[in-house]
Amino acid sequence: MKLLVSGTDTGIGKTLVTCLVLRALKARGKSAVGMKPVAAGINLQNSWDDVELIRAASSISAPLEDVAPYRLRAPASPHFAAAEEGITIQSATILAALERLERRAEVVVIEGVGGFRVPLSDRMDSADMAQAIGAPILLVVPMRLGCINHALLTAEAIAKRGLTLAGWVANAGIDPHYGRVAETMDTISDRINTSCIGVLPDLALGQSSTDRLAIDRLLERLQAK
Repeated sequence: MKLLVSGTDTGIGKTLVTCLVLRALKARGKSAVGMKPVAAGINLQNSWDDVELIRAASSISAPLEDVAPYRLRAPASPHFAAAEEGITIQSATILAALERLERRAEVVVIEGVGGFRVPLSDRMDSADMAQAIGAPILLVVPMRLGCINHALLTAEAIAKRGLTLAGWVANAGIDPHYGRVAETMDTISDRINTSCIGVLPDLALGQSSTDRLAIDRLLERLQAK
């Protein structure tokens, strides 16, 4: 099985959700490995924070070249970062790495880059990559002003690509002053016809992060797909 974690924007918690899903799968005895096909933005230790977090959360190890086939230095849109290094991001390279990961693990959890339609090259964007991968999508939505419009547009773009929206996660930690989280969740769920499988953050609730994801419901949907 495979799952693609996408989002309505960048910096909204996709890596966090990817890691939570991986840990929840591990807790259920599933062999799971994470993948970040395109990582942009190297840190002072000459590594990529999101890639290292995903590798640490995976229940099995895999070569870095498969987990993150494209590792770009600049913290920029991938088509800018790749062009600066003379690299052309190609779906064949990503799909080959994904196939190798699928042979290693029961579940591959793939984190997208930025929002759903981020340019990867002159001819390809992240929606094209999602379509080539063909995995059900878990959408991360930050609870803040404007998120309803962004969520509905993203869900519409996902449907137009013929992809399945398996569920969504509300990140309520983006704007602590946003006071309409529950109403916003109801509005989004009613209009995209799929349920929210988790709300973050959850520390105030005294529960572990993995317990806040309805992972069993998500697994049922993946198995049905």
